[in-house]
Amino acid sequence: MNEFQKKSLKVSAGVLSTAVLGSALFFTGVPQVQADDDHAKCQHRIEKAEARLDEAVRHHGERSAEAESRRRDLNAERERCWNQYRGYWSGADHRWHSERDWDHDHDHDDHH
Repeated sequence: MNEFQKKSLKVSAGVLSTAVLGSALFFTGVPQVQADDDHAKCQHRIEKAEARLDEAVRHHGERSAEAESRRRDLNAERERCWNQYRGYWSGADHRWHSERDWDHDHDHDDHH
C-alpha cells in the first residue's frame, strides 16, 4: 500500500467515525426532544383543564355539577400524565409534582 492509499484510508476512516458518532448523537437526542414535547403537551392539557374548572366555579359555583364535571376532567388529565411520566403539572404552584397527591390538592377548593 503506497503513502497515498494509507492517507486515503485514514481520511475515510475518520469521515466514517464522524458520521457514525454524529448519527448516534442525533438519534439519542431525538427521544429527549420528543419527551420534552410530550411533557409540554401534558402540561398544556392540565392547564386547560384547570382553566375550565376555574371558569365553571366562577359561573356555576364551587359544588355545581359543572364544576364537579370539570374537576373529574382535570383529575383524568393528571392521571394520564402520571401514568406516562410518574408526575403531573400543577398550575397553582407552577411546577411538576413527583407524588400522586392531587387527591389532596385543594388549590381549586378555595376559590374566592
